[in-house]
Amino acid sequence: MTALSTPTRSASVADTLQAQRVFFATGETKSYDYRLTQLKRLKAAVLERQEAIVQAAKDDLGRPEFEGYFEIGVLAELSYVIKHLKGWMKPQKVGLPLAQLPGSAWVQPEPLGNVLIIGPWNYPFQLVISPLIGAIAAGNCAIIKPSEIAPATSKVVAELVDATFSPDYVAVQEGGVEVAQALLAEKFDHIFFTGGTRIGQIVMEAAAKHLTPVTLELGGKSPCIVDSDIKLDVAAKRIVWGKFLNAGQTCVAPDYLLVKEEIRPAFVEALKRVIQEAYGDDPAQSPDLSRLVSDRQFDRVAGLLAGEDVVIGGAQDRETRYIAPTVLENVSWDAPIMAEEIFGPVLPVLSYERIEDAIARINSRPKPLALYLFTQDKSVQNQVLGATSSGGVCVNDVVLHLAIWGMPFGGVGNSGIGAYHGKTSFDTFSHRKSVLKKPFWLDIDWRYPPYASKVEFFKKVIRFS
Repeated sequence: MTALSTPTRSASVADTLQAQRVFFATGETKSYDYRLTQLKRLKAAVLERQEAIVQAAKDDLGRPEFEGYFEIGVLAELSYVIKHLKGWMKPQKVGLPLAQLPGSAWVQPEPLGNVLIIGPWNYPFQLVISPLIGAIAAGNCAIIKPSEIAPATSKVVAELVDATFSPDYVAVQEGGVEVAQALLAEKFDHIFFTGGTRIGQIVMEAAAKHLTPVTLELGGKSPCIVDSDIKLDVAAKRIVWGKFLNAGQTCVAPDYLLVKEEIRPAFVEALKRVIQEAYGDDPAQSPDLSRLVSDRQFDRVAGLLAGEDVVIGGAQDRETRYIAPTVLENVSWDAPIMAEEIFGPVLPVLSYERIEDAIARINSRPKPLALYLFTQDKSVQNQVLGATSSGGVCVNDVVLHLAIWGMPFGGVGNSGIGAYHGKTSFDTFSHRKSVLKKPFWLDIDWRYPPYASKVEFFKKVIRFS
């Protein structure tokens, strides 16, 4: 996506959005029964197309079958949302101050209206369907724009949605930059975007023209601190899995390691052992390693390796967009690879002497989407949790925090705006409307003019309310 100064207005986009506005105005999407039915239909549609979804992930990213099924993780979220939806929709009572009695007050969730979901290419099915679950649960209509960089998955998403929903309720707009521009030229009630920071800025700029609220799920360089008080081989296995999953093309992948200097050599050896165990002597032949999604991404990641000290891996094949699981040492904090999110199978290993030094390094950089800490020392755990800011934290593991539906998932600062998953998705796509209801049977005149004789009484009301 490029600049939006001269967007192309698409009749298809405009007509689809107008049809959805008309349908939303009927109020049909607001009932519990309607929302529940649509969520169950979505779940059935995903179940029916599991093999096609996994195959599309393989076609787009060279994803092994096991990792392809991560896209189907939306089924667990659907089950969670279906189970809890009725409770989330109930108005929440609020207590009244003394001066407001008699009466009653509550907060009532209501749908925002017509929402736009723009998806990325790295998990191209999961990361459009997961926000769609929240949009449907909250009672909205939605237009989905899948990533054109993952065309096989885009086709599967379009087929699934077309077969499951009426386009005046949920629709898919496939295409490239021109379609994204046309969508962002329209006024939606909410825009949900997952992708890189640069495009996130473009989305936010376009939304600002319509005062449209946004959720931006971005990324950043997620640090991983490795203390000496660990089970070395277990830590290495977990980090290798989280880093090289989907060839490093995961927004919460550990971007770089900060290893306590006294164990750094031993930990690098552990990484080497684990990588060999996972992917064999020639990872290019492993059936368990994904590929970079495009020539452009390959060239970008390969370019970051130039001049760096490769201690594990480093092999490349542009024709197949293969880069071996690679570990770097002696990396400068000012190196290009430390200036941007790597989003590939390359892991820089840096070191620290004191935990305060590691914290200072992390805090000198933009706030990350995830922060990982490996230590059994509770005082170190508390110190890092209290002194750093990140979208989420995993202690002694990586990535898995995003699959707990009772917790919000999102960034902070440069790594994102807003959050989703489970109840948080419902809230993201809802407006929490405040309601106060008063009876007629009692009407004390303390608030009505003339005020002269009521000032002292009013001062007491303000003090004790």
